[in-house]
Amino acid sequence: MSAILKTFEILEKNKKINPNSTILSIKRNNRWENFTADQFIEYRDNFSMGLLAMGFSKGDKILTISNNRPEWNFMDMGMSQVGVVHVPVYPNMGKLEYDYILEHSDAKIVVAGTAENYLKVSASIKENSKVENVYTLDKVDTLNNWEEIVELGKSKKEEFWNALQESKKSIQLDDLLSIIYTSGTTGRSKGVMLSHRNVMANVEATNDFMPVEPGDKYLSFLPLCHILERMVNYLVLYNGCSVYYAESIQTAGEDMRDIKPDGFTSVPRVLEKTYDKILGKGKDLTGIKKMLFYWAIDLGVKYDLPENTSFWFKIQHKIVDKLIYSKWREALGGNIKIIISGGAALQERLARSFNAAGIPVMEGYGMTETSPVISVNHLNANGLRFGTVGPLLDNVEVKIADDGEICMKGPSQMMGYYKDDVKTKEVIDDEGWLHTGDIGEVDSDNFLKITDRKKEIFKLSTGKYVAPQILENRAKESQFIDQILIVGEGEKFTAAIISPSYEFLHSWCAKKKIHFHDNMDLIKKPKVIERFQEEVDNINSNLGHERQIRKWALTCRDWTPETGELSPTLKLKRKFLKEVYTKKLDFLYGYSQETGNLGLREEMNKGK
Repeated sequence: MSAILKTFEILEKNKKINPNSTILSIKRNNRWENFTADQFIEYRDNFSMGLLAMGFSKGDKILTISNNRPEWNFMDMGMSQVGVVHVPVYPNMGKLEYDYILEHSDAKIVVAGTAENYLKVSASIKENSKVENVYTLDKVDTLNNWEEIVELGKSKKEEFWNALQESKKSIQLDDLLSIIYTSGTTGRSKGVMLSHRNVMANVEATNDFMPVEPGDKYLSFLPLCHILERMVNYLVLYNGCSVYYAESIQTAGEDMRDIKPDGFTSVPRVLEKTYDKILGKGKDLTGIKKMLFYWAIDLGVKYDLPENTSFWFKIQHKIVDKLIYSKWREALGGNIKIIISGGAALQERLARSFNAAGIPVMEGYGMTETSPVISVNHLNANGLRFGTVGPLLDNVEVKIADDGEICMKGPSQMMGYYKDDVKTKEVIDDEGWLHTGDIGEVDSDNFLKITDRKKEIFKLSTGKYVAPQILENRAKESQFIDQILIVGEGEKFTAAIISPSYEFLHSWCAKKKIHFHDNMDLIKKPKVIERFQEEVDNINSNLGHERQIRKWALTCRDWTPETGELSPTLKLKRKFLKEVYTKKLDFLYGYSQETGNLGLREEMNKGK
């Protein structure tokens, strides 16, 4: 294995091996704006010298709140060269979270991408005495622009060039690179401290089996403040690829068809939505086309590795691939070599279906605290097994504790939580094992399988344990269900609150001639409730009695990060949801007669 680089050294490596003139690109106002490696390096160095001229020193913090864009990278690399710690945050958090992170992180300046990004955090900045200045990436009246730092560095080059070179030499692999605040699905966010070694060891460990080659194009639309997207950006740049930033996640499909990327990173929810759109188009087909489409869907769900499939299946697959799957690939640009899926559990049927279509989806597992990958499926020999999150990385040790919890050691293990030794010691034990909070098992071939979140498994009053993630993932296979919260801690039975997939539900109602005024009216319609009961019955099939959803309710609104029900990485914020729906949960469990604004089936599977 080659010597581990520091993050900012990736650029020179890319410049040597990338055959493209473009290293970074972004779509703005329907046009791609390209940057060369030389431009990237110039921005990086000038930003570094600008920080030095402003009096920044090793260990100082800068908080950024921005969408994905080349300027994010220029600043990230520029900070790391002089030991300034990057604190990237999501643009869709609430004020209380911004209040806490600004105070806790000790950020000296804040850089916001847009005027909208600034407005999200402005009230928190005004209340914080530690923030010395605010800059924006877009030009915003009355606010400083980040280019002022760049221009300062350029004007002071003669004075600070040598200081920059000394600074780069002085940076150690174990120096603090970034503080990433976890999305806080169960409580207040913790500041995960990651070093150059943490992140780059993860790049090195995943590098050998990722199908990325010099000159490949990689599309990026997940937030760069998410450690998976950030690490994969480092990885593809390390391999001489070019990164293209989608104008937004909403335009990602159009952008794929435009640039024809070789790969991208996704969270399962994006893949679920993509698959649902494919199904939606198939439902509108007729005759032989519809028959062929559902033949392809059926084969996809049954797909397995070639060595595990019959000759007859392979013949069918070859026909379907030419007639149907080829169109799926074309919709994603036609060149996809890999989709990296992480951040949450991926439904096994989706992994099989996409891989059947020649769109390799490689599901991995990890967490911010592990920089992030612990294991990942891949396309090398014996590297893929459906229903697992892949083989363990070569530089990672994993053991399964007596209670089933996954514990890890390795160079990608975090330095600890910023200013929180107590929480750090709760997670990393005296022997150096990091306790992930996930339950799983490792088979004889070193493949890891996740069964649930340790903290999310609950115990019914009957003494039976229920793993909610398994049920929730199964429920989201339904096109009618967008999100679902499974509950039951200390209760006699398992219950659920369901956020319908309203786009699909509205279409279904139109076909069934069901008229409604709004979503609140819609979820009270008897035919809608009966249809959702069918979905719940399907979820319950083949489940033990204690795991079956006995009572349920429909919400009248979508769950989103902006409204607080989901984290920025689209995970359920269980604590928040339970607080919001306290009265509704009380009704489900018979503690209250109040139903509120929910669609309910009051008989709720009586006798089951």
